[in-house]
Amino acid sequence: MTELATAGIAAADIHMIEAAARRLHGHARRTPMLSSPFLDEIAGRRVLVKAECLQHTGSFKFRGAWNAVSALHPPGVIAFSSGNHAQGVALAAKLKGIPATIIMPSDAPRIKIENTRALGAEVVLYDRATENRDAIGASLSKERGLTLIKPFDMAEVIAGQGTAGLEIAEQAAEAGVDAADVLVCCGGGGLTSGIALALEARAPGMRVRPVEPEGFDDVARSLVAGEVQTNARLTGSICDAIVTPRPGALTWPILQQLCGPGLVVSEAQALRAMALAHDRLKIVLEPGGAVALAAALFLPGPGDAVIAVATGGNVDRAMMRRALDLPLEG
Repeated sequence: MTELATAGIAAADIHMIEAAARRLHGHARRTPMLSSPFLDEIAGRRVLVKAECLQHTGSFKFRGAWNAVSALHPPGVIAFSSGNHAQGVALAAKLKGIPATIIMPSDAPRIKIENTRALGAEVVLYDRATENRDAIGASLSKERGLTLIKPFDMAEVIAGQGTAGLEIAEQAAEAGVDAADVLVCCGGGGLTSGIALALEARAPGMRVRPVEPEGFDDVARSLVAGEVQTNARLTGSICDAIVTPRPGALTWPILQQLCGPGLVVSEAQALRAMALAHDRLKIVLEPGGAVALAAALFLPGPGDAVIAVATGGNVDRAMMRRALDLPLEG
């Protein structure tokens, strides 16, 4: 790897990702890489879909949570999340036999709140428009003596998410693809930066590109500006899983150094991608977990193949019905 004097690159590297893979072996699923000729026809190129929606708890987040909990050996953990990181940490803590407190926005999908509680975690709700989750997390962590497991801006979490990148490198090679854009649904950048680090080392022909919903494209704008940009709004998107104020302090240097330009899709495109994933791949995606597939299908791109990471499938029935009620064409 090119030597970089940045906090993000120093915080996580391929050796940490490989160590995370060893910790995750036998605990996390090696999720499949799916394809469909119907999707290839829509995109005008070969589309490979890394189905992280089939990971434990329905998203990639279990990877980072298990790695962090396993590496740090805390007596108890606390996390803040709109739902997917919450469930990943809750399950990791349950399997380790330690308590978990999860701080969740009050507007998070009900299914995510209920699932987190069902995994044995205590859920503390907050208003994401008026309250600061980082401050709440820091306060409760200090008060209760818990270890804070951040959703993306933590070296152990980045390394855990990067294990998906190791699998992408292997599965792409098995599919005969050695050069392609790898589109990743991006919030704070933990998964995107982890995959970028893994692919730089294991599949340098791949270029990672973050994908975000319209109105919450802080990473795409940051990459254009060359410095961190902040979203004007913190609520108001159906893609709740990837709504964050700005890129992380650790993830931003990695994104800036290793990623191609960001992509931005509409909510309508995300919903249509959900419907197509259901009909053609037989998988369930939530809006935030479908934006990479939406970009692969509806935004023109270079090359004969593109890889999209389907990051999460924790969607309630009403939202899934909204997607399935859309016409397949148009």
